[in-house]
Amino acid sequence: MARDDPPTPQPQDPSIKRLLPWLVAVAFFMESLDTTILNTAVPAISHALGVPPLSMKAVLASYTLSLAVFIPISGWMADRFGTRRVFTSAIALFTLGSLLCGITSDIHVLVLCRIIQGMGGSMMVPVGRLTLVRSFPKSELVRAMSFVSIPTLIAPMLGPLLGGLIVHYLHWRVIFFVNIPIGIAGILFVWHRLPDFAAARPDPLDIVGLILFGSGISLLSYVLEIFGEHSLSAGEMLGLLALSLALLAGYGVHAQGRALPPLLDLALFRIRTFATAVSGSFVTRIGMGGVPFLLPLLYQEGLGLTPVQSGLLIMPQALASLSTKFMLPRILDRLGYRNVLIVNTIAVGGMIMLFGIIGPATPSWQIVLQALAYGALMSLQFTAMNTLVYADVTPAQASRASSIASTAQQLSASFGVAVAGLTTVFFLNARHADARAMIGGLHHAFLTLGLFTIASTLVFRKLQREDGAEEVHQKDLHLG
Repeated sequence: MARDDPPTPQPQDPSIKRLLPWLVAVAFFMESLDTTILNTAVPAISHALGVPPLSMKAVLASYTLSLAVFIPISGWMADRFGTRRVFTSAIALFTLGSLLCGITSDIHVLVLCRIIQGMGGSMMVPVGRLTLVRSFPKSELVRAMSFVSIPTLIAPMLGPLLGGLIVHYLHWRVIFFVNIPIGIAGILFVWHRLPDFAAARPDPLDIVGLILFGSGISLLSYVLEIFGEHSLSAGEMLGLLALSLALLAGYGVHAQGRALPPLLDLALFRIRTFATAVSGSFVTRIGMGGVPFLLPLLYQEGLGLTPVQSGLLIMPQALASLSTKFMLPRILDRLGYRNVLIVNTIAVGGMIMLFGIIGPATPSWQIVLQALAYGALMSLQFTAMNTLVYADVTPAQASRASSIASTAQQLSASFGVAVAGLTTVFFLNARHADARAMIGGLHHAFLTLGLFTIASTLVFRKLQREDGAEEVHQKDLHLG
């Protein structure tokens, strides 16, 4: 992002070096927890706000969409204003968004507040990672990165259960208020102890690219959100869809013709493994991204379980993902990326479809086994897709590749929730359906998402057997 990259000095105070990974880890935990803790509270919040549960998809999707829009400018912000100021502002914005989410009683305002949260979260993780890279020598960086990645593994495990406990024993607003004391403490510690790095001459921000890309994907997400729940005519919907696609196409033309670094460097898609990993991951995550939204609805609205019971049934997924993480390099080394991504993607899609057979007569042990199997397969899928991104990317391209991959991940998660809600509504005969009709609609949605996931194998078939052979040994594998 900068013409003169800053050096990589190390903190002179050993206490700062010990404290820095903890500061970044707490920020990572807050951002990661907020993507999962709300899922089990969706039915309770929808009832409190007086809206159908499926309408809550906008509350979940708006957060990840905001992450996708603002992650690309996080590196420029850090270079321009310094890591300390940007990281502090990010925590403050995230905390403010949490406070506003907790006091609102209108779903439309709640969506806006979630966007504010996402703006803060989009800066916390990339800038925190950048600070570590510029603070630790390579000999110590792997250990520091491994430490701060732990919260991103634990948060998805605790999120559904914690959300269920808060809703059951306290109030859904506490889900947002819990971020406030952590955020205030983080602001004070970061401002006084975080190392500050900035570029001497950062490149100009690609404002035109930000407007084209941000408005294009936001409008596309809006079309997916309101489809089936709107008063617009078919012509108006098609017009909005065409406008969103035109904006995204305009960004593509703008990025290709820009002399200075664009918001997202599309030239990286000329690298075959990178293009395959990002595009295949995008399609796969749309299918998988709707599962966290649909499962709490199935368990609570369809089966009549409590939020705590729902959280307990979802928790084994993250537990399996965490426990199998360290076995995955051996699997990839033995089978290769191509075989893993083709076979495992089919298995993941099939497992999503199996959630579509869960009903009132399904025993709890079967649901737990399905969750464990899905969690293990999901962990392998994410690890393979995330690390393949960097297989043929040079060190100089790594930062730009990471921005595109992170943006695509958050964007596909947002689209996944929208598609999940859209397919469920499509198979429901009434907007306010009873439990039996809700189960039927959700079952069809799981079937659709599973087929969508399996379809991404068509992308992964472009891989060659030797692709990523060196990656297993050189990269630190993580879920992401």
